[in-house]
This record gives sequence, structure tokens and C-alpha cells, in this order.
Amino acid sequence: MLSRVADSIYWMSRYIERAENNARILNVNMQFALDAEIREGDDPDRYWAPVINTLEDQERFFKKHDRASQMTVFEYMIFAEDNPNSIISCLSNARENARTVRERISPEMWEQINKIYLFIRSNDARAMLEANPYGFFRTIAEGSYLFQGITQNTMVQGEGYDFIRFGKFIERGDYTSRILDVKYHLLLPSGESVGGTVDTLQWMALLRTCSALEAYRQIYFGQIAPWKVAEFLILNENFPRSILFSVASLDDALHKISGGGAGRFSNEAERLSGSLRYFLFYSQIDQIIRNGLHEFLDQIQLRLIEIAEAAHSVYCRVGDVGASS
Repeated sequence: MLSRVADSIYWMSRYIERAENNARILNVNMQFALDAEIREGDDPDRYWAPVINTLEDQERFFKKHDRASQMTVFEYMIFAEDNPNSIISCLSNARENARTVRERISPEMWEQINKIYLFIRSNDARAMLEANPYGFFRTIAEGSYLFQGITQNTMVQGEGYDFIRFGKFIERGDYTSRILDVKYHLLLPSGESVGGTVDTLQWMALLRTCSALEAYRQIYFGQIAPWKVAEFLILNENFPRSILFSVASLDDALHKISGGGAGRFSNEAERLSGSLRYFLFYSQIDQIIRNGLHEFLDQIQLRLIEIAEAAHSVYCRVGDVGASS
């Protein structure tokens, strides 16, 4: 496969996943802020700054806005075209990358990307966000779900398909690590002990952000505890949005691309992904907490970046369309 094609397919997949992740966090945070206002009489705006912290984009955001509120964060993370990580920017970049490789993806995949792209650029999108924000975010998320399902059922599952899987799971693993890190350090309510009512609601909100609440309850019973949530989202090998599942999936994708056997490596990207996979597999949550969850998650993020850069060096030696990380 040409480097240009691999590069575009990879970023098409990452941008679709990133748009979905942004919709997820905005939707759940909106619902939580409203719930906190009703239950506690709290100022709902204080729950929006951590969303910007999740993206590590505070400097760019506060150059445009004086404070983080639902209105300013929605505008910045959904419709701001000068924000490379906004939903509209992600879908625009996904579509442009898809356009350059239309001959390598199925017509149905192109139609789905085009459909969600045209929606986010329409007047209907803003009108829906104002009248029914839950419906708006569901439309974005379902657009991503449909794209993934269409991809699985209409695309030849060769190298191109594996680059899509690699892009999706490296983006997903990074997202889960960031949202967990921010929750653990920035969203604990002031004046409220860990395990209190508001704290429990926030951890439930985090699980909902990752579509993990019901899956968590199938494994853990009783109170929702921070260390159990962390264990589930980091180390569960069967939940599709855990960090371990994401790393194992991207490692499998890299081995399928190269044709190398499991447990071996034929290039630096595979060495790094295999090392991280088994590091996570043998990690234990009590040791992670004892050594520092933030430090652990920061290390995971850096290693995911290393894997992406190594894979790009091996397979994609050309510039891509708007490839911000």
C-alpha cells in the first residue's frame, strides 16, 4: 500500500473517533452539570473548564473566551474551525482524507462520512444543538457507529482495514487515558469527600462518557469506587474502550499489517506496541495508585505517541491532511 494511502486512511479513522469522543464528553458533561445544578444548587459553569483541560488546549481556548461555560465550550469544541480538534474540524479532515482515497474505501463508507460532514456544516446542526442537544450529540455518535459498522461490513479486511483499526484504537486509548486523568485530579468536588454523593455522580458520569456504566456494574457490585473505575478503564481486557483493550487491538492491527507473528516484532512500532501491551497486561491497580495514577497515565500517553510516530515513520513517510495529534 502506498504511504499516502495508508496515511490518509489512518487519519480518516482517527478523526472520526476523535469527533465521537468530543461528542461523548460534551453530552455527558452537560447532563452532569445540569444534574449538579438541580441537586446541589451549584454553578454549572464550574464543570466546563476541566473539559478544556482534557484536550490540553487551555491556551488556545482562553485566547478566544474569557471563561469556560457551556456556551463557550460548545462553540469552541463543536463549531470553531480554527480549533483543529473541534467536531467540525475533525469531520472536515476525515472527509478530506477519505476523498483522497475513495478508490480504497467502499462507496458506503464515503457516503456515511459525507452525510455526517454535511450535517455538521448545515444550519440544522446548530438548530438541533439549541433545541435538543442530546439529539445532536447522539447524531454525531451514531454517525461514527454507523461508519464503523459499515467499514466492518463493506471494506476488504486487508491492510487498509488494519490501518483504520490502528488509527481508531490509538485515538481511543489516548482519549480514555486523558479523560480518566482529568477526572481523578481536576473534577473531584471541593468540600466533598471522596465517595460522597456528588463524587459518585461524577464517577458515574465518567463511566457514561466511555459507555461503560452498565459494563462496570456487570463486573463490580456495590458503590462506585474511584480505584475500581480506574482499574476497569485501564486494565479490563474485554471492554472495548479500556486502555488495555485499545493497546491490544492496535498491536494486533500492526502485526496484521506487517504479517509478523504475535509475540514478535519486525519494526519499531510493533516493538513499542507489544511492550506496552504486556506492560499493561501485568500491571495491577494497587501498584498503579501507589506509584501515582497521573504519572502512570502520562506515561501511557507518551508511549502511545511514540507508537504512532514509529508507525508513521515505517509506513507513512508523507505529510497528511491536517494531521494534528
